[in-house]
Amino acid sequence: MFRLQDEGVDIGLIVKASNNLLSKLDDAQRSALIFHIDSPEWRTWSNPEFLLSSKGMRLDEIDTDLRESIMKILEVTLSPEGYDKAVSAMRINGFLGELVDGTSVCNEFSYNFVLFGTPSTSRPWGWSFYGHHLCLNIFLYESQIVVSPWFTGAEPNEIDSGPYKGTRILTHEEALGLKLMQSLSPELQKKTQIYKQMHDPAMPEGRWNRDDQRHLCGAYRDNRTVPYEGIRMIDMDSSQTSLVSDILNEYFLYLPEKPRRMKLEHAMSFPEETYFCWIGGYGDKDSFYYRIQNPAIIVEFDHHSGVFLNNEEPAKFHVHTLLRTPNAGDYGTALKRLVPPQKQHFVWHPEEGEGVGNHASRV
Repeated sequence: MFRLQDEGVDIGLIVKASNNLLSKLDDAQRSALIFHIDSPEWRTWSNPEFLLSSKGMRLDEIDTDLRESIMKILEVTLSPEGYDKAVSAMRINGFLGELVDGTSVCNEFSYNFVLFGTPSTSRPWGWSFYGHHLCLNIFLYESQIVVSPWFTGAEPNEIDSGPYKGTRILTHEEALGLKLMQSLSPELQKKTQIYKQMHDPAMPEGRWNRDDQRHLCGAYRDNRTVPYEGIRMIDMDSSQTSLVSDILNEYFLYLPEKPRRMKLEHAMSFPEETYFCWIGGYGDKDSFYYRIQNPAIIVEFDHHSGVFLNNEEPAKFHVHTLLRTPNAGDYGTALKRLVPPQKQHFVWHPEEGEGVGNHASRV
């Protein structure tokens, strides 16, 4: 399913930016920032405005120089378009905080940054960046990269005043998904639409919840078994298959150009196992959910009801999107198993209080 390959990532540039940050930290800061690459804490990212797991460095609690050093790591890791999308999500979060007078928990820099492993051009390592409506988990090994799982959302999805007026995200994912659904024949639309209402009485217990709503693959959902639903890509014509490719390409936007192209080709190589399903209406003004899924990728798109804003029903200005890589692809787990081993001896030290230990010391 996954293999080690040259994806053309400039790992030297990413390591240089990471070491620049590390050179500016004191011992306490370094201890808070760096976790073992196999630490279970990598799986404790979350998307709410309040922290379910506080680790690493919080950008709104450090000085400008350190903050800019962290943002430089994001910039040299992600594609230019992906970096712009991430920064836009952060700015929209700041705009939301100003709208609801909640800038202490929602602001442009209310995000945590964590390193997993030691920045290296020859050994696996990675980083996590997470907070309200933006969570990125990055695995790196030599010239190869995994950006998965990730979550990106917005409430609202456009800034209509202030210095960042006109900033808008997640519109392409919405438009392409709707275009695909509307292009299907009535017979295929009926098969694709697994529930007619966004909170449908026909949904079994647990299919909808207040936090994730229709999402199945959000935070703390690692290793979840997600059923195939809807229609398969082989049921589609060539123009509709091209739309599937366009949608997945949009979800791969955080990746640099070469790995984006390679991973898209891989994701599109499962026509008999690629499923597309839909919840809600599919008129131009309808709110909706969709999922595209195969053995190599799961992407979800969902219009949500208000959390900070007062819409009780799902609306197009509150959007959640995510990407998962099933079959142990998340966090680069499958790739780590292929990396030539290096003998290490560690003792795990549990944190004070309850919970899984998350730090390791070399013996």
